[in-house]
Amino acid sequence: MNEARKANQTAMVAEKKRMEALPESRGISKQKWLEERKKKIGKLLDANGLDLQNAYMLDTQEAAEAKYKKWEKDPAPFGWDVFNQKTLYNAYKKRTKNIDIDLEEYNRMKEADPEFYREASSLQYGKAPKTSEDKIEKMVKELKDREEKRRSFSRRRKFHEEKDIDSINDRNEHFNKKIERAFGKYTLEIKNNLERGTALPD
Repeated sequence: MNEARKANQTAMVAEKKRMEALPESRGISKQKWLEERKKKIGKLLDANGLDLQNAYMLDTQEAAEAKYKKWEKDPAPFGWDVFNQKTLYNAYKKRTKNIDIDLEEYNRMKEADPEFYREASSLQYGKAPKTSEDKIEKMVKELKDREEKRRSFSRRRKFHEEKDIDSINDRNEHFNKKIERAFGKYTLEIKNNLERGTALPD
Protein backbone atom coordinates (compact mmCIF):
# COMPACT_ATOMS: atom_id res chain seq x y z
CA MET A 1 0.00 0.00 0.00
CA ASN A 2 2.83 2.38 0.92
CA GLU A 3 4.63 1.65 -2.34
CA ALA A 4 1.43 2.30 -4.29
CA ARG A 5 0.90 5.55 -2.35
CA LYS A 6 4.48 6.70 -3.08
CA ALA A 7 4.18 5.82 -6.77
CA ASN A 8 0.86 7.66 -6.88
CA GLN A 9 2.44 10.70 -5.20
CA THR A 10 5.37 10.83 -7.65
CA ALA A 11 2.96 10.44 -10.57
CA MET A 12 0.88 13.32 -9.20
CA VAL A 13 3.96 15.56 -8.82
CA ALA A 14 5.14 14.75 -12.36
CA GLU A 15 1.67 15.41 -13.71
CA LYS A 16 1.46 18.74 -11.88
CA LYS A 17 4.81 19.80 -13.36
CA ARG A 18 3.60 18.81 -16.80
CA MET A 19 0.34 20.76 -16.39
CA GLU A 20 2.18 23.87 -15.14
CA ALA A 21 4.59 23.82 -18.09
CA LEU A 22 1.72 24.15 -20.60
CA PRO A 23 0.75 27.87 -20.44
CA GLU A 24 3.88 28.74 -22.44
CA SER A 25 1.86 28.55 -25.67
CA ARG A 26 3.52 31.43 -27.52
CA GLY A 27 6.85 29.93 -28.52
CA ILE A 28 9.71 28.72 -26.35
CA SER A 29 10.24 30.04 -22.79
CA LYS A 30 13.09 32.47 -22.14
CA GLN A 31 14.86 30.07 -19.79
CA LYS A 32 14.82 27.22 -22.34
CA TRP A 33 15.98 29.64 -25.02
CA LEU A 34 18.92 30.77 -22.82
CA GLU A 35 19.91 27.18 -22.06
CA GLU A 36 19.86 26.24 -25.76
CA ARG A 37 21.83 29.36 -26.63
CA LYS A 38 24.43 28.51 -23.96
CA LYS A 39 24.84 25.05 -25.47
CA LYS A 40 25.20 26.43 -28.99
CA ILE A 41 27.63 29.28 -28.38
CA GLY A 42 29.18 28.33 -25.03
CA LYS A 43 32.47 27.18 -26.58
CA LEU A 44 32.73 30.29 -28.76
CA LEU A 45 32.11 32.52 -25.73
CA ASP A 46 34.80 30.72 -23.71
CA ALA A 47 37.29 30.96 -26.58
CA ASN A 48 36.74 34.73 -26.89
CA GLY A 49 36.59 35.36 -23.14
CA LEU A 50 32.98 36.65 -23.20
CA ASP A 51 29.99 35.93 -20.99
CA LEU A 52 26.41 35.39 -22.15
CA GLN A 53 25.54 39.09 -21.64
CA ASN A 54 28.06 40.03 -24.37
CA ALA A 55 27.10 37.21 -26.76
CA TYR A 56 25.80 39.79 -29.25
CA MET A 57 29.46 40.61 -30.03
CA LEU A 58 29.71 37.29 -31.88
CA ASP A 59 26.88 38.21 -34.29
CA THR A 60 27.84 39.08 -37.84
CA GLN A 61 26.75 42.41 -39.30
CA GLU A 62 24.08 40.72 -41.46
CA ALA A 63 22.68 38.80 -38.48
CA ALA A 64 22.57 41.96 -36.35
CA GLU A 65 20.83 43.93 -39.11
CA ALA A 66 18.27 41.15 -39.58
CA LYS A 67 17.65 41.10 -35.81
CA TYR A 68 17.13 44.88 -35.63
CA LYS A 69 14.84 44.76 -38.66
CA LYS A 70 12.79 42.09 -36.92
CA TRP A 71 12.50 44.23 -33.77
CA GLU A 72 11.48 47.33 -35.73
CA LYS A 73 8.69 45.47 -37.51
CA ASP A 74 5.25 46.30 -36.15
CA PRO A 75 3.36 43.33 -34.71
CA ALA A 76 0.52 41.95 -36.81
CA PRO A 77 -2.97 43.14 -35.81
CA PHE A 78 -4.70 40.79 -33.41
CA GLY A 79 -8.34 40.20 -32.44
CA TRP A 80 -10.64 43.16 -33.04
CA ASP A 81 -7.71 45.33 -34.18
CA VAL A 82 -7.94 43.56 -37.53
CA PHE A 83 -11.14 45.49 -38.28
CA ASN A 84 -10.33 48.97 -36.94
CA GLN A 85 -10.02 51.93 -39.31
CA LYS A 86 -6.25 52.35 -39.01
CA THR A 87 -5.56 48.69 -39.87
CA LEU A 88 -7.97 48.75 -42.80
CA TYR A 89 -6.34 51.94 -44.08
CA ASN A 90 -2.86 50.41 -43.76
CA ALA A 91 -4.04 47.36 -45.72
CA TYR A 92 -5.45 49.68 -48.40
CA LYS A 93 -2.13 51.58 -48.61
CA LYS A 94 -0.22 48.31 -48.92
CA ARG A 95 -2.50 47.13 -51.74
CA THR A 96 -2.34 50.42 -53.67
CA LYS A 97 1.43 50.83 -53.26
CA ASN A 98 2.15 49.03 -56.54
CA ILE A 99 -0.46 50.88 -58.60
CA ASP A 100 1.08 53.43 -60.95
CA ILE A 101 -1.02 56.54 -61.65
CA ASP A 102 -1.12 58.08 -65.12
CA LEU A 103 -1.73 61.80 -64.42
CA GLU A 104 -1.85 62.73 -68.11
CA GLU A 105 -4.70 60.33 -68.79
CA TYR A 106 -6.48 61.51 -65.63
CA ASN A 107 -6.25 65.17 -66.71
CA ARG A 108 -7.37 64.26 -70.23
CA MET A 109 -10.48 62.49 -68.88
CA LYS A 110 -11.20 65.44 -66.56
CA GLU A 111 -11.06 67.92 -69.48
CA ALA A 112 -13.24 65.70 -71.71
CA ASP A 113 -16.06 65.48 -69.16
CA PRO A 114 -17.45 68.78 -67.76
CA GLU A 115 -19.12 66.86 -64.92
CA PHE A 116 -16.09 64.79 -63.96
CA TYR A 117 -16.81 65.40 -60.25
CA ARG A 118 -20.57 64.78 -60.27
CA GLU A 119 -23.02 65.80 -57.59
CA ALA A 120 -26.06 63.78 -56.60
CA SER A 121 -28.33 66.16 -58.55
CA SER A 122 -26.40 65.55 -61.81
CA LEU A 123 -28.21 63.78 -64.66
CA GLN A 124 -24.95 61.92 -65.34
CA TYR A 125 -25.00 60.46 -61.80
CA GLY A 126 -23.90 56.82 -61.75
CA LYS A 127 -22.45 56.93 -65.26
CA ALA A 128 -18.85 55.75 -65.17
CA PRO A 129 -16.20 56.74 -67.72
CA LYS A 130 -14.92 54.04 -70.08
CA THR A 131 -12.17 52.00 -68.43
CA SER A 132 -9.36 50.64 -70.58
CA GLU A 133 -8.85 46.88 -70.90
CA ASP A 134 -5.31 46.93 -69.47
CA LYS A 135 -6.58 48.57 -66.25
CA ILE A 136 -9.23 45.90 -65.90
CA GLU A 137 -6.53 43.27 -66.43
CA LYS A 138 -4.37 44.88 -63.73
CA MET A 139 -7.29 44.85 -61.29
CA VAL A 140 -8.07 41.19 -62.02
CA LYS A 141 -4.38 40.28 -61.57
CA GLU A 142 -4.24 42.13 -58.24
CA LEU A 143 -7.37 40.33 -57.00
CA LYS A 144 -5.99 36.96 -58.09
CA ASP A 145 -2.67 37.69 -56.35
CA ARG A 146 -4.50 38.61 -53.14
CA GLU A 147 -6.55 35.41 -53.32
CA GLU A 148 -3.41 33.33 -53.91
CA LYS A 149 -1.62 35.02 -51.01
CA ARG A 150 -4.59 34.42 -48.71
CA ARG A 151 -4.77 30.77 -49.75
CA SER A 152 -1.07 30.16 -49.17
CA PHE A 153 -1.01 31.84 -45.73
CA SER A 154 -1.04 29.39 -42.85
CA ARG A 155 0.41 29.91 -39.40
CA ARG A 156 1.37 26.68 -37.69
CA ARG A 157 0.97 26.64 -33.93
CA LYS A 158 3.85 25.43 -31.78
CA PHE A 159 3.66 21.73 -30.98
CA HIS A 160 4.36 20.71 -27.37
CA GLU A 161 5.81 17.20 -27.09
CA GLU A 162 5.26 17.03 -23.33
CA LYS A 163 1.51 17.73 -23.68
CA ASP A 164 -0.88 14.79 -23.47
CA ILE A 165 -2.45 13.90 -26.82
CA ASP A 166 -6.21 13.82 -26.43
CA SER A 167 -7.33 14.44 -30.01
CA ILE A 168 -7.64 12.48 -33.22
CA ASN A 169 -7.02 15.33 -35.72
CA ASP A 170 -6.42 19.11 -35.90
CA ARG A 171 -10.09 20.01 -35.87
CA ASN A 172 -10.74 17.82 -32.84
CA GLU A 173 -7.69 19.32 -31.09
CA HIS A 174 -9.08 22.82 -31.67
CA PHE A 175 -12.47 21.76 -30.27
CA ASN A 176 -10.84 20.13 -27.24
CA LYS A 177 -8.92 23.35 -26.51
CA LYS A 178 -12.17 25.34 -26.54
CA ILE A 179 -13.83 22.82 -24.21
CA GLU A 180 -10.75 22.88 -21.95
CA ARG A 181 -10.87 26.68 -21.73
CA ALA A 182 -14.53 26.61 -20.74
CA PHE A 183 -14.71 23.58 -18.44
CA GLY A 184 -11.10 22.58 -17.70
CA LYS A 185 -11.00 23.88 -14.15
CA TYR A 186 -14.16 21.92 -13.25
CA THR A 187 -13.09 18.62 -14.80
CA LEU A 188 -9.38 18.64 -13.86
CA GLU A 189 -9.79 16.57 -10.70
CA ILE A 190 -12.02 13.97 -12.40
CA LYS A 191 -9.60 13.70 -15.33
CA ASN A 192 -6.61 13.23 -13.00
CA ASN A 193 -8.45 10.58 -10.98
CA LEU A 194 -9.36 8.68 -14.14
CA GLU A 195 -5.77 8.76 -15.38
CA ARG A 196 -4.39 7.55 -12.04
CA GLY A 197 -7.11 4.93 -11.69
CA THR A 198 -8.26 6.21 -8.29
CA ALA A 199 -11.72 7.16 -9.57
CA LEU A 200 -12.64 3.60 -10.51
CA PRO A 201 -14.63 1.50 -8.00
CA ASP A 202 -12.97 -1.49 -6.29
